[in-house]
Amino acid sequence: MTQNLTIIFDLDGTLIDTAPDLMGAHNHVMKKFGYETKSTDDIRKLIGKGAKSLIGRSIWGQAKKEFGKIDDDGIKKEMITEFLNYYGKNIANESKLISGAMNFLKWCKENKISMGICTNKPENLAVDLLKKINVYNYFEYVAGSDTFDYRKPDPRHLTNVIEIMQGDLNKSLMIGDSETDSATAKAANIPFILLENGYTEKKPNEIPHDHLIKNFTDIEKIISPYIYG
Repeated sequence: MTQNLTIIFDLDGTLIDTAPDLMGAHNHVMKKFGYETKSTDDIRKLIGKGAKSLIGRSIWGQAKKEFGKIDDDGIKKEMITEFLNYYGKNIANESKLISGAMNFLKWCKENKISMGICTNKPENLAVDLLKKINVYNYFEYVAGSDTFDYRKPDPRHLTNVIEIMQGDLNKSLMIGDSETDSATAKAANIPFILLENGYTEKKPNEIPHDHLIKNFTDIEKIISPYIYG
């Protein structure tokens, strides 16, 4: 008989490859405000800490200061709003599930594993994306950057989700793709599974993890001991 295991997923770069659509929104903003556009590979290194960080760090790379020489908070806010509005309208044009993810979600359901999302994407965008990718119903709870008064790497972002789902912190795992996810899981004292080639500038060996995977194919071999052990 299976035990009650809870798995919490990061979203961007972990469950779904969202970089193409985030790049589209980013480049739309950059063209409108007169800054350089970026490639998908560039964007993958900037994702994970929210829209403000993505836009700010992108410009910082050109001017060695976050948001470049933009000191006007009104302009910064306008850029972020433009990004979120454009992205919200184009959120699932090219985004797709990471290889093996659908089969893994089905396997988790079959094994009565509870699943939730903990992402630094705004909650409404996270929910909308999950619905458009047709996986929303697999998750018991979705927490975004604005769901609570704190977000990753604050461990409460993660532990609150587990508690709301009535999970056991001692029978929970987190799956993510970046140092932010790793730090969150470590602070919460929860085992962490890292996806290679995530949305980060760091190499896998620079990010603390308990298990390393390329995608979700055959991940059941890693999860099973946590179910039955």
